[in-house]
Amino acid sequence: MDTTVFTTVESEVRSYSRGWPTVFVKAKGAVQTDEDGREFLDFFAGAGALNYGHNHPKVQQAVADYLTTDAPVHSMDMMTPAKRDFLETFRDVILQPRGLDYKVMFPGPTGTNTVEAALKLARKVTGRQHILSFTNAFHGMTLGALSVTGNSMKRKGAGIPLTNSSKIPYDDYFGGATEDFLWLERVLDDSGSGVDKPAAIIVETVQGEGGVNAARLEWLKALADLCNKHEILLIVDDVQAGCGRTGTFFSFEEAGFTPDIVCLSKSISGYGQPMALTLFRPELDVWEPGEHNGTFRGNNLAFVAATTSLREFWADDSFQKGQLAENIEVLRGGLEQIAGAAEGATVRGRGLFGGLHFEDLEVAGKVAAECFAQGLLVETSGPDDEVLKFLPPLNTPKDQLERGLGIVAAAVTTVTGVSVDYKPGETKLAGAA
Repeated sequence: MDTTVFTTVESEVRSYSRGWPTVFVKAKGAVQTDEDGREFLDFFAGAGALNYGHNHPKVQQAVADYLTTDAPVHSMDMMTPAKRDFLETFRDVILQPRGLDYKVMFPGPTGTNTVEAALKLARKVTGRQHILSFTNAFHGMTLGALSVTGNSMKRKGAGIPLTNSSKIPYDDYFGGATEDFLWLERVLDDSGSGVDKPAAIIVETVQGEGGVNAARLEWLKALADLCNKHEILLIVDDVQAGCGRTGTFFSFEEAGFTPDIVCLSKSISGYGQPMALTLFRPELDVWEPGEHNGTFRGNNLAFVAATTSLREFWADDSFQKGQLAENIEVLRGGLEQIAGAAEGATVRGRGLFGGLHFEDLEVAGKVAAECFAQGLLVETSGPDDEVLKFLPPLNTPKDQLERGLGIVAAAVTTVTGVSVDYKPGETKLAGAA
């Protein structure tokens, strides 16, 4: 296996290839295969961009068929049948059944692009400049998105001051010792506080890069109520937690509120094709034509893939209440078993967005490396890479999900020396309290 060109020609900025030093040549479902024929279960799924796995056959066929017709592939924001089909399907399958009245904007095709559009729109609508975001947040790598991101290493890469944004504590940041939103509520009510009202607050319902921190539903609802009371726009960044990852299509559905603006990307195309959406209430649609644009916002292959994925998985609730619900139970139960046996380990996340946090900051990275050695792709997250992060495809076959959890248990045993015997079908280890 020749990897020379990757180390001699490609930039030092590469990251995932360092932890997974092999060349992948085939990908199907929840499995990738390298040049030596070795198979790896994929609990990374393109950092959440492949919620339906690699090369889902129906989506693959739809894209392949489209490519043979000479229909437009690149179309900026021009009208095409593929774009029409997507908009109609997204309206009929996703928005209307959930009672959501959103306009759909196509920014540039990445997560950071939709965040940039959301921030720009919030400032334009309100006439205010400041944005509030949360400790340990991650919203993207362009300057606006970096300004609302918490990770110091990523922020430092900007090379200039990141202004017009402040960080406030995420749920449980003080371990329950301080009342939620106490400071923010007080300064917003006090005309003498010297704190200007922000244009918007942006939040991830589950912080992926920040350590798989899942906010409580009641905390999210309280945040929405606070924003409504003070006429502050609420932006939900659902780039990673959306498209079914938490168990419902949007991650905020169970919390009982409707954001003013929603950012989607990653798995909205359903096939790893670059695509992003910015959704917002119709009265916020104050854009001038062309005021925000992007050359690749008209990716018709992504439209075709997205339309097929939505019809296949979300036309009714059978997938959500069937395979997805079962897989969530399997993943959560398995992680509880492992955490119950490994000293200092706790389970994080929501839905099929899972995390194992280790008190010893060295453990998660070593477990991830051992998982790779045993044929499983998982990444780490958190300020010190102290969390093992799980993003398996939503439709991973149950036996593969259980096999992957078995590999994690074996890897934790190897790294920590504590015996972890994962038993499929059990929520706790035998003899555990």
